[in-house]
Amino acid sequence: MEVKPTQLSVANQEQKEAEVDKESGYDEQTENLLRAAGIGIQEDGPTQSALTLRMWVLGISFCVVASGLNTLYTLRNPSITVSTSVILLLAYPPGKLWEMFVPAWQVSLGWWSFNLNPGPFNQKEHILIYIMSNLSIYVRLTADVLTEQQMFFEYNAGWGFQILITLATFLVGFCLAGLFRSIVVTPRELVWPGVLSTTALTATLHRAGETGFQTNEYSHLTWKISRYAFFALAFCISFCWYWLPDFVFPALSYFTFPCWINPKSPVVNQLFGMKTGMGLLPLTFDWSQIAYVGSPLLIPSWAILNVFGSLVFWVWIVAVACYYTNVWYSGHLPFQSSSVFDNTGAVYKAVKIVNKKSRYVLDPKKYEAYSPVFLPITYAMNMFGLSFATLSALLVWIVLEKGSVMVAAARRVQQRLWFSRSKDPAPAECLSDVPSWWYLVATAVALFLCIFSVEYWHVELRWYGVLLAWAVALVFFSPLALVYATSNLKIKIDVFCRIIAGLVFKGRVLANIWFFDLGYITTIKGLYFCQDMKLGIYLGIPARQVFLVQCVGMVAGTLSSVGVLNWALNHIEGVCTQKAVNGFSCPYSRIHFNTSLIWGAIGPRRFFNNDIGYSALLYFFIIGPVLVIAVYLLRRRYPNSLWEKVHVPLFLGGLNYLPPATGTNYSSWAITGLIFGYLIRKRLYAWWYKYNFVLSAALDSSVSIAGVVIFFTIFFTGASSHFSWWGTKVYKASPLRHS
Repeated sequence: MEVKPTQLSVANQEQKEAEVDKESGYDEQTENLLRAAGIGIQEDGPTQSALTLRMWVLGISFCVVASGLNTLYTLRNPSITVSTSVILLLAYPPGKLWEMFVPAWQVSLGWWSFNLNPGPFNQKEHILIYIMSNLSIYVRLTADVLTEQQMFFEYNAGWGFQILITLATFLVGFCLAGLFRSIVVTPRELVWPGVLSTTALTATLHRAGETGFQTNEYSHLTWKISRYAFFALAFCISFCWYWLPDFVFPALSYFTFPCWINPKSPVVNQLFGMKTGMGLLPLTFDWSQIAYVGSPLLIPSWAILNVFGSLVFWVWIVAVACYYTNVWYSGHLPFQSSSVFDNTGAVYKAVKIVNKKSRYVLDPKKYEAYSPVFLPITYAMNMFGLSFATLSALLVWIVLEKGSVMVAAARRVQQRLWFSRSKDPAPAECLSDVPSWWYLVATAVALFLCIFSVEYWHVELRWYGVLLAWAVALVFFSPLALVYATSNLKIKIDVFCRIIAGLVFKGRVLANIWFFDLGYITTIKGLYFCQDMKLGIYLGIPARQVFLVQCVGMVAGTLSSVGVLNWALNHIEGVCTQKAVNGFSCPYSRIHFNTSLIWGAIGPRRFFNNDIGYSALLYFFIIGPVLVIAVYLLRRRYPNSLWEKVHVPLFLGGLNYLPPATGTNYSSWAITGLIFGYLIRKRLYAWWYKYNFVLSAALDSSVSIAGVVIFFTIFFTGASSHFSWWGTKVYKASPLRHS
C-alpha cells in the first residue's frame, strides 16, 4: 500500500511527539497542555545567543518605562496596569527592527567583545526582555506602602530610604524564590499556568510564518486561520471594543441594569449593586472587569469551581445571612466596601485618633471619645475570618498533602547545596544551575539593607521585627507557591502579618506597615520570581542568565519606580485625596491605610476586645484545619470521587481580591473560565488547543494598551470632561451609591 506524503508527515510528527513525551518526563495530559501553549515546539537551539546587546538595551528600556508607568497608575482609580503581555508584544517590533537595520559589527573593548547584531531576534532574547520588564509589576506593591507612609501618615523618609527599602524587598522575594526553587519551580508536575499565555504569544510571534506550531492531528478539525492571524484579529477587535466600556459607554462595564430601573430601592441595590452590593448579576461587557483577578482562560476548571463555590457559600449565603441579621451591626453599613466606618456610619476619620503630632501613636482617650472601628460584612468575613482560616489551613494542608514533596525537595537541596550543577535530570538543572550560596549571599545583603533602612530612618520597625517578618515569609512561602504553581491564584497572609506586628509593636503604625511589606509583599514578589524561573525552564534559558537579568531588572525597576513616585506625589494636584485630578486618589494605599489603622494604631487587643463581637472571627483559625482534615479523610475514604477536586486553601482563600473586587467580578470570571476551560475544551478541544492561550494574551494586551491610549488621549488631556450622556451617568444614578 502506498503511503501518501501527508500521511507520512503526520506519522513522523506523531512519532516525534511520542519521543518528546518520553524524554520530557511529563504525563500525556501535561505534555498536551504545554504544547498547546507553544512549549517544546521548534524551540531555539541551545547555542542561540541570549545575553546580547539588543536584549540589554531593550530589556532595561522597557523595565524603566513600564516600572514608571505602573507606579504612576497604582495611584489612580480606576487603576491601569501595563501588563506583562503588553511588554512581550511591544518588545517584538523593536527587536525585529534591530535585526533588520543595525549592522553586524564586532566591537572589541579590551578583553570583552560583542556583536551589535548577532543575528535573528530569537525567543530567548525576547523572554529575557520580558523577565526584566516583568519586574515593573512588582514595584507598585512597595510603591503603595511608600505612598501610604508619606501621604496618609505624613512621614517622608526621603529618597535614600525609598530606594533601599524597595530594593531590599525585591531581594527578599528573589531569595525566597531561589532558596525554594527545588520545591516550587523545578518539579515537572508544577505547570505554573500563569506563564502559558506568555509562551503561547512568544511562539506565535516567532513562528508566524511556520506551520510547526500547529498540531497536524487537529488541523482539519478547527479554523484554517493561523494563531498569528487569530491573535492579530482578536487584538484589533478587543482594542476597538474597549473604548466603549472604558469611555464611550461605561455602563457596559457596570452593567447593573436592575439598579438603573429602580435606583432608589435599597434591596435592589444591595442585591445587584456592583460596587457596594452583592453583585448577583454576573454580567459585564468589560474584559478588565472579567479578568480583574486574572485571566480566567489560564485558570484550571477545578480551581475556578473551588473559588466560585467559596463565593456562593461565604458571600452569597453566610455573609448575606449575617448582613440581614445585623451581625456586628453590619446592616447599618454597605454590604461591601473597602472603607471602614465609625459609629455614625461615616467613613472612619483616622486623624481624630492618630496623627503626626502624636508621632503616629494612638491616643486612647481620643479613641474612646470617638468610635471603635466598624467593618462591612464582606470586609470582616473575607479579609479577616477567611484569612484566619486560610492561614491555619495552609500549615495543615502542606503537612498532609505535600509532606512527601517537601522532604524529597529538602534532600535534593542538601545534595547540591554547594555545587553549581545537579545530578537531577530536570531541564532547569542541566542548564548551568545557580549555586545555592549565591542566594545565601543575596539573602545576607537583603537582610542588611532591610535592617539598615528601618533602623537608620526610624520607621518604628526594629531589627528583630525584620528577622521576625523574614521568618513568617519563610514559613508560608512554599505553601503559597505550591497553590499558585497549580492554580495561578494567590492566597493572602497579610492579615497574619498585621496581627503579629500589632502584638509585637503595639500602637506603632509605621512598624505595622513595614512588617506587612517585609512579611507579605516579599512573598508575592517571590511568587513572580518563581514564575519567571519556570518560564526560563520552558524556554531552555540557562538559570544563571535568568539570575543575572533579574538582578539588573531589580536595580533599574527600583530607580524608575522611586523617581516616578516622587514626581507624582509632588506634582499631581490633590494627589491621594478625593479631589485629585484624573482620579489620582491612591485607592490601594487608602485600603492599606485602613488596615494599618486597625492593626497598627488600634491594635488587635482593642479590636477584638470590644462590645461589637469581632472576637468571634478568631474561631476561623479552627475552621481551617478542621476542613483540611475532613477533606483529606474523605479523599482517602472515597478515592476518585469529587473530593479529589476540593482544594480547601482555595475554598477559604480564593476570594482574596474581595474587596475591592465584587461578586460580579468573581462570578463573571468564573463563568467565562468554565466556558473556555471546561465546555469548549471538552467539546471543541481542537479549537481550545489552538487558540485558547493566544486569545488570553490578545485580550489582556489589547485592553491594557487601549487603557493607556484612552488615559493619555482622553482623560489626562481633560477631553473626557466635555463628554457626557446617559451611558456615562446611568450607573452612577443611585443616591444610595450601591450601584
